[in-house]
Amino acid sequence: MRPLMFSIAVFACSALMAAPPKDLAEYVFKEDKSFAWKLKEKTENNGTAVYLLSLTSQTWQDNVWTHDLQIFVPKNAKPQATMLLWNQGGTASPTNAILGLTIAEKVGAPVAFLYGIPMQPLYDGKKEDALIAHTFVKFLETKDASWPLLFPMAKSIVRTMDAIQAFAKDEWKHEQAMFVISGASKRGWTSWLTAASGDKRVKAIAPMVIDTLNFPAQMKNQVAAFGKPSDMIADYTRANLVPIPETDDAKRLWQMVDPYIYRESLTLPKMLIHGTNDPYWPQDALNSYWDDLKGDKYIAYSPNAGHDLREVGTDGKKIAFPMRAVDTLSAFARCQIFDKKMPALEWTVDGDSINLKPGDEPKSLRVWTATSDTRDFRKSRWTSQDLKASAAKSGENVPAVVSAKGFAATFVEAEFTTDAGSMNLTTQIVVREAKK
Repeated sequence: MRPLMFSIAVFACSALMAAPPKDLAEYVFKEDKSFAWKLKEKTENNGTAVYLLSLTSQTWQDNVWTHDLQIFVPKNAKPQATMLLWNQGGTASPTNAILGLTIAEKVGAPVAFLYGIPMQPLYDGKKEDALIAHTFVKFLETKDASWPLLFPMAKSIVRTMDAIQAFAKDEWKHEQAMFVISGASKRGWTSWLTAASGDKRVKAIAPMVIDTLNFPAQMKNQVAAFGKPSDMIADYTRANLVPIPETDDAKRLWQMVDPYIYRESLTLPKMLIHGTNDPYWPQDALNSYWDDLKGDKYIAYSPNAGHDLREVGTDGKKIAFPMRAVDTLSAFARCQIFDKKMPALEWTVDGDSINLKPGDEPKSLRVWTATSDTRDFRKSRWTSQDLKASAAKSGENVPAVVSAKGFAATFVEAEFTTDAGSMNLTTQIVVREAKK
């Protein structure tokens, strides 16, 4: 048996040369006569309206996918040509309504929330990653390209855009032309693949906590950082999907669902939002794909935050609500919906420096650092130091921290004020080993 790292390197080279497979688009745009939607109820309170629609997006492997779909319209807000469409699991609930209304009010326009992504539980009670892994194995067994669960997840969003367009025409006499697609974790993965399907209605995406593009390189980096694949992806390792098997079918599978393979066509604006202490990914996972992304791209790390983006204070307690991430998502969506200029934070990494390019002057600028005995920073505490805000405007070099022993990680964060509120943009994370 060849060593794991050699196998990954060989696959990485072949992935770089491979043309994007057509299976995703073929599944997403295949006609499905089970598609249907209807308005169930409309509630109004002090000028704010909430619509609840029931949606059947498709029939997949004899399973009918049904969803709740909510549209939040804040007081005095009018429908715009572009709408933010958030996707997640579960069903409509008071807690989800608070989040939806909060974002809609910050954006100043109608916002849609799609639930039930994916349809679950299925196949003896499987949910989330266990369900995705099961469908990957079914593809390897059957060679049926409709099996990978991310395909019907993406199709659900495409059919939701169809439903919203029909609803907007009926209810508001309005042409709903474009969408900003967002979601977290595997729903962020779905956001990437919805754009990768080629649907021209996707104007921008804001995938959150899915820091895993370029799977072969990610697995190599993950083992180097953690000593083994993360326990958080155990459903895939138990199914013998990780390490990636050295078969043509396995290579095809991971190419079908890896957004990195579609990067040449993903030139739309992209707002990536991650937590610095996410147990799924190595600290510098972004660096395996960031430079290869095309078009306008932005990154925002939430320091001392995990997969739920809720920051942990010095007392060890999580904040109640991930407002840093919500504010940035809302501001990005408002820029896309109202065609406003995004704040500029650009940089290059040169050796042990993060070189800021001249751009907009933020409200505040700070450098965040963390140290670790190994490349595993998941339990490290990040601390910040203020920089002169003018450093972002003039374009200055920020030295990356190099610790006396072990490893150090560094990134720069700029806080901007927009008419949607605060927006935090960051550089990538630079990890450096102590110099011997």
